[in-house]
Amino acid sequence: MDIDSKNQLQHSLKPRHMSMIALGGVIGAGLFVGSSVVVKNAGPAALVSFLITGILIILVMRMLGEMASSLPVVGSFYEYARSAFREQPGKAEFAGFMTGWMYWYFWVIVVAIEAIAGAKLIQFWLPNIPSWEISLTLMAILTVTNLFSVKSYGEFEFWFSSIKVAAIVVFLFLSGLFLLGMWPNHQALGLGEMLNHGGFMPNGWGPVLSGAVAATGFYFGAEIVTIAAAETADPAKSVAKATNSVISRVLFFYVGSVFFVVCLVPWNSEAISTPYVSALQVMQIPYAPHIMNAVILVAVLSCLNSGLYAASRMIFALTRNGDAPQALARVSENGVPIRAIIFSTLFGYAAIVVSYYSPDGIFPFLVESYGTVALVVYILIAVSHIRLRRRMEQNCPERIRVRMWCFPYLSYLAIAGMLSILGAMAFLPEQKKAFWFGLISLVICALAFLLSRHWRKEKTFKPDVTRRVMER
Repeated sequence: MDIDSKNQLQHSLKPRHMSMIALGGVIGAGLFVGSSVVVKNAGPAALVSFLITGILIILVMRMLGEMASSLPVVGSFYEYARSAFREQPGKAEFAGFMTGWMYWYFWVIVVAIEAIAGAKLIQFWLPNIPSWEISLTLMAILTVTNLFSVKSYGEFEFWFSSIKVAAIVVFLFLSGLFLLGMWPNHQALGLGEMLNHGGFMPNGWGPVLSGAVAATGFYFGAEIVTIAAAETADPAKSVAKATNSVISRVLFFYVGSVFFVVCLVPWNSEAISTPYVSALQVMQIPYAPHIMNAVILVAVLSCLNSGLYAASRMIFALTRNGDAPQALARVSENGVPIRAIIFSTLFGYAAIVVSYYSPDGIFPFLVESYGTVALVVYILIAVSHIRLRRRMEQNCPERIRVRMWCFPYLSYLAIAGMLSILGAMAFLPEQKKAFWFGLISLVICALAFLLSRHWRKEKTFKPDVTRRVMER
């Protein structure tokens, strides 16, 4: 039974869920598998690639943490984009529409990617089952999980993320013991293989910068915590704590684990294609392929779970200002936006159907399509932050609980860094396709906005939610 969407989403997420929810979106197949692409091109200097992008993500998360703790609203940065341009209703509608729908588009693609990737991982143990059947089963299970209740999503994500974090911590601990010579019958290796094959930066700065571009998509997802904040009892406190913890953990997990990988596995060897499996094999850990396959599967399921949640909540927020059909705004008695969840799964199910007819074509196509979109969303977040921060300083400075460092200089630096990455994508041979496909996606989204304005009967601009919050 449905109730009217004007009722708020229920506060079913617990404080312990929040940090794990943020990590759930970040630590996925990108770290465990995708990092090998960066290492192959940049060598050990891939560490610099992940560090550059990681710093940019930290700055964006700090900006989001400031806005979300000061102005906790359903829709998070979608509402912030609208509010940042409230003096110019046309720009406000456009900024909100583009931010919300592009973010939704990113996550429905991730849902499809993770469902297909999960099937390939399960086929490691069950090679005779068609991948499309496995993908369909995974999608169905996690769709039901999200439909049941917000609390069930939070619990699933908490345990999924806990397993991933525990696996990385154990990997870092064992790798450290191995390199320091505290391993049975083994001498200290120091930096091991890091400098043995052409030095730290064997291919120069070009691949390092290219790797920073590729790594952008791996980090995307930490911002989910600001969306989930609306479903906690104390949004401001929860998001402030979660964003601060994510900042340190992201760098620790990504840069730390990649450091040990390049110390243990030669960057120019075939073994680097499966970096973490190969590292465990170097340490002679029994059943290494099975262990890592299981960990990566958990990571994939976690990202699939987070993707469904993020996409459905963004659609729910879009309905509040008429940027999405009102029919999707209905919530169940448990406070779950069922229609928004089902709508957000349709793309994933369609991708699985396509994968049945073209199993080797759909995955590369999907991966190519979302990197540019993610960067544009982050740029819009940063621009919104600068405008809202200045407004809050004038009208309600007491609301600023989590402050952006060195404002506005680091905010501008983050924007410049992300624009540089976008510019690099247009010229780097391996990134051109992703850049242009992403650009086409942005144009389509902009055209959809113009059509929606044309078809909308009432074109009045609703007062933004964040303005009401600041006026309290």
